[in-house]
Amino acid sequence: MTKPIVVIAEELSPATVEALGPDFEVRNVDGTDRVALLEALATADAILVRSATQVDAEAIAAAPRLKVVARAGVGLDNVDIKAATAAGVMVVNAPTSNVISAAELAIGQMFALARHIPDANASLKAGEWKRSKFTGVEFFEKTIGIVGLGRIGALVAERLAGFGVNIIGYDPYVTPTRAEQLGVKLATLEEVMAQSDFITIHIPKTPETTGMIGEAQFAIAKPNLRIVNCSRGGIIDEAALYAALKTGRIAGAGLDVFVSEPPTGSPLLELSNIVVTPHLGASTDEAQEKAGISVAKSVRLALAGDLVPDAVNVAGGVIDSSVKPGISLMENLGQILFGISGGSVAAIEVEVRGEIAAHDVSVLKLAGLKGFFQNAVTEQVSYVNAPLLAQARGVDVKLTVDTNSDEYRNVTTIKATLSDGTTASVSGTVIGPKLHQKIVNINGYDVELAMAEHLVLMVYTDRPGIVAIYGKAFADNNVNIAGMQIARNAKGGRALSVITVDSKVAPEVLEQVRVAIEADVMKAVDLTV
Repeated sequence: MTKPIVVIAEELSPATVEALGPDFEVRNVDGTDRVALLEALATADAILVRSATQVDAEAIAAAPRLKVVARAGVGLDNVDIKAATAAGVMVVNAPTSNVISAAELAIGQMFALARHIPDANASLKAGEWKRSKFTGVEFFEKTIGIVGLGRIGALVAERLAGFGVNIIGYDPYVTPTRAEQLGVKLATLEEVMAQSDFITIHIPKTPETTGMIGEAQFAIAKPNLRIVNCSRGGIIDEAALYAALKTGRIAGAGLDVFVSEPPTGSPLLELSNIVVTPHLGASTDEAQEKAGISVAKSVRLALAGDLVPDAVNVAGGVIDSSVKPGISLMENLGQILFGISGGSVAAIEVEVRGEIAAHDVSVLKLAGLKGFFQNAVTEQVSYVNAPLLAQARGVDVKLTVDTNSDEYRNVTTIKATLSDGTTASVSGTVIGPKLHQKIVNINGYDVELAMAEHLVLMVYTDRPGIVAIYGKAFADNNVNIAGMQIARNAKGGRALSVITVDSKVAPEVLEQVRVAIEADVMKAVDLTV
């Protein structure tokens, strides 16, 4: 029997090959040699890469037998996920392989800043002995702010606990109970900026977090603040950071990530009060080995047709055919729930009603969690780590099933209970031979609207003229309305409008509409598709 062919396109640890086992024919190729790569892909069932090999649409088209692309690391910038998905090729990575390495690097950056280690090293090697020039500060009794208390932020908090520091943290999606378990006092971003002697950042880069720390935040910071970003480039406004460092508004910064990498020509590199490293968060022997072993196991699962926990584009696995259409639906519903919940979540419940409830639908709970955390965390979210992300944030998760469904053949719901006791929920179904996804309920309001990439939701007092107001505002800003549903709890009571649009709506346009219609809820949700 012919063994499946696994192509290893970059140097991986011996443990990676060992984890693959004897059931595959392993072929090595230089992934940067384009001709050799395409030739090797012609007969490949799987390919393992790091960051140098470009697995783009051309490469995928050259691999008719390819079933899985495995990236031994966290990022997937060198893999065309859209082309892979269109070709039915699974893409996997190792989302948790570098969490310890990233946490330790952040702490290392803080120590380097506190004790001027890089400059002192360079000075001594240059033949100087200037002890007084490099007088530093202790961690003891300092206030350290952690922005983002996910897996990496939590590891940082745990490791700092022994230094006798006061830890405060900003993360709107972490419950006070979970923060207390970590020894962290929750605070607003403004409080973290104003009170901290050190700040370390561990959040995802999203439209909302890009430039989140800028001129206004540095204006309220202590002059002895030292800030570290080993998360994603662009969360700190680099121009504002340069100004704050140049003028002495803050004492120092440590960066492992940049808006453009490498940061060639960046004025930040000219400053003496900044420590920089070339994106080394995952660059340890241990992280690389963990990543290799992790993706090797995923390749084994993928080629066996089993559920692959770290798949980023498809679920895979032995799942009943009637359940499979609900996976994508639940991911979308989870993203919508995240968009409308707007607060610290204490519990999430996934409810499956109808004929599919007679089968194993546990994957739908995973899909809902994966969608919910998609834009909430720094880590790559997958079916295996989504429950861990919920657990790390103190979020209780429950799955309920019922084979009875009154209105639809099948309907799935994901509901969040917020820390203040309020709830948010969204329900959907898949209908017809083309498996169209529909939203059928939001926060108790019955609707029936096709799933779309861009959604706008608003709640307001039911009265004449509202549709004309937001219709004109969207038209004036070249936003085309593709679909719309309005539901209300009573005549003249509270009304919900759910609108699908062809493009993102700018925050200032949403604010204009919110003020004009006196809405108490105004949300835009843009799905990652």
